[in-house]
Amino acid sequence: MNMIKNPKTSGLWRYALFVLCALQLLPAAAQQWPDKPIRVILSVPAGATPDFTARLIFPGLSQQLGVSLVADNRAGGGGVIGAEIASKAAPDGYTLFISSPGALTILPHLRKGLPYDTLRDFAPVSLISVGPFVLMAHPSVPAKNIRELIALAKAQPGKLNYASAGNGVANHLAGELFKQMAGVDIVHVPYKGAPQAVSDVLAGHMQLMFNSIAPIVPHIKSGKIRVLGVASAQRSPQMPELPTIAESGVPGFEAVNWFGMFAPAKTPRNIINRVNSAVTATIKSPEMQARFIALGADPVGSSVEEFSAYVRRDMEKYARIVKVSGARID
Repeated sequence: MNMIKNPKTSGLWRYALFVLCALQLLPAAAQQWPDKPIRVILSVPAGATPDFTARLIFPGLSQQLGVSLVADNRAGGGGVIGAEIASKAAPDGYTLFISSPGALTILPHLRKGLPYDTLRDFAPVSLISVGPFVLMAHPSVPAKNIRELIALAKAQPGKLNYASAGNGVANHLAGELFKQMAGVDIVHVPYKGAPQAVSDVLAGHMQLMFNSIAPIVPHIKSGKIRVLGVASAQRSPQMPELPTIAESGVPGFEAVNWFGMFAPAKTPRNIINRVNSAVTATIKSPEMQARFIALGADPVGSSVEEFSAYVRRDMEKYARIVKVSGARID
């Protein structure tokens, strides 16, 4: 005897079978990631500190993830160009973004109408490292330390200049904060990236600049650049003889730079967790710890939650600094 099939029951069975198959495919898809190279957007030119930091950890990340990582340098606009591209990339795990504070936690307080929202459009992955700036000078500047520089700047208001990697980046804000706290008038000259700015300081076209330690170590050793003070709260282990700016006549002054890994918002959490594990495993290896420390940076490798909280605190900090310093886009 033929059984009469209930159309409703048959439809339910087909739906259940579809859901079961979809659930079985999800873990398989997750396990397949990554199966091709991962693009890492850097909103700086080659040779800048974020680029230098990225290339330092790429070999370890490649080993951890089993695929190569390809740097995609998109400099310009104080980091806005690269950040916008990263924010609009497909959230599939094949585009990551390494950034410093400028485009994400500083510019939102200086520029209206940014083409992205830091907290909405980016998923923090891990804090890579934190390091202080040093205030460097061309040897022609007749100041050997911070106190002499302050005296010189007060005697010649508006005559000294300082370069930065661009409007709204961290070393721009460091310079504005120094001007405000030291009570000096020094002219800001923004560039389209740190390498060009450093080159002009080396050539004597610019007199001063706040910069991370790592890229300028060779120039310090060669005597082509003079460092006047370190902008951390304590002296740097790499240059213990170099006084802090805070102990040299500007009490409470501190300016640090950080580098972190982000993904576009809505990137699956399982992918973010895998990248986080790869970043932290790479950074916490003894060899990598030693290399970061030798370059004057504090290697971190944080959890996703820790870095998310860090980004929020940094946005609040720069909101205060912009207000106190009176910083503006030139």
